[in-house]
Amino acid sequence: MSFLSQLIAPESTSPSSLKMISLKKSIISRLMLRGETTISELCKETGLSIPTVTKMVNQLLSEDILLEQGKSDSFGGRKSTQYDINPKIGYFLGVDVQGNTVNIGIQNFKNEFVKITERIPYTLENTRESLKVLCGIINSFIDEAQISRDEIFGACVNLTGRINSFKGFSYSYFFFEEMPLSEIIELQIGVKTFLENDSRAMTYGEYCCGVVEKEKNVIFINLTWGLGTGIINDGQLYYGKSGYSGEFGHSPVFDNEILCQCGKKGCLETEISALALERRFKEKLDAGSVSVLKLKKGASFVSMEDIIAAIVEKEDSLAIEIIEEIGVKLGRYLSMLINIFNPELVVLGGPLAAAGSYLYLPTQSTINKYSLNIVIQDMELKLSKLGSRAGVIGACYILRNKFLMML
Repeated sequence: MSFLSQLIAPESTSPSSLKMISLKKSIISRLMLRGETTISELCKETGLSIPTVTKMVNQLLSEDILLEQGKSDSFGGRKSTQYDINPKIGYFLGVDVQGNTVNIGIQNFKNEFVKITERIPYTLENTRESLKVLCGIINSFIDEAQISRDEIFGACVNLTGRINSFKGFSYSYFFFEEMPLSEIIELQIGVKTFLENDSRAMTYGEYCCGVVEKEKNVIFINLTWGLGTGIINDGQLYYGKSGYSGEFGHSPVFDNEILCQCGKKGCLETEISALALERRFKEKLDAGSVSVLKLKKGASFVSMEDIIAAIVEKEDSLAIEIIEEIGVKLGRYLSMLINIFNPELVVLGGPLAAAGSYLYLPTQSTINKYSLNIVIQDMELKLSKLGSRAGVIGACYILRNKFLMML
């Protein structure tokens, strides 16, 4: 039985063994959350005696669960030995599906990537073949990482759309049978699998190690092919009753007769998304507007990636005009969320956030115009710090949190 299995589901049930395992769990949790420490610090935090903690630390050292990290700094007196968790005792696998690419990363118990591969070509389609290809990509990544599946606590797979993280179902993609999608993937890759909504995973990534500092009430806006939202409420991801919170993009506010991906017309994401950016750019070109970008022969659109590059690298006036239009619309409807939730911080992320200040400034200006002054006086708007890695990082941190809850 692996170390992870022993901690989560110990074979022994004797009182003394269970007490020992409980002490191990408390020390491991402390080190995973706050890093290296000394025996005296552990005694203060656990209320246990020095002999008891010393015995436990020595046992964890002999099992290669802990490592000595040298002596602590001291301004007088004897220096204490620092201890930290061995990062190689277990791993977390994050899989972020982004429509036409996949990002996969595996982190150790110190939240360090031992391997990460970004922008793996992939076409997300609601077919069994597409699911088979995704599982093949995950299996190949694990094999290349040369890490035993027994050492991987779990895999967190991020998908767009309506995800029930609690039960492991996806109702937007791969809902072919009554078995939860998480279990179907688990059978294919040989690792305990969890599902998460992509926007929520990105939110948690930014919260744990991105642009979020001490804020506990945060709204994250994922500006991608759709318009997703993640919410941090009092330091915790907010799921809602059934796990489907954050579907901001499917608010039918526009009278535009444009069919949304959800099947309704006039949703927010029909005017505020990468799809909207591509559509508006083509409409402007067809109407005679001038740009450094032109429709390639036989093409029906200019790609979102090319439009963003034209903004950032060439300051293309047409591309800037359209992204500013999107920023104004976003700011107007974001003001509703801000007035309702009164967040400390709103974060703009996803592919469109790569436009930087060209998106940020019109969004901020419109928020100031339409939000209540008393609500926004102590609120900040920031751009994502993690960029395209937010989802895969968030997936790994969600797994870490699940592991800690099981201890």
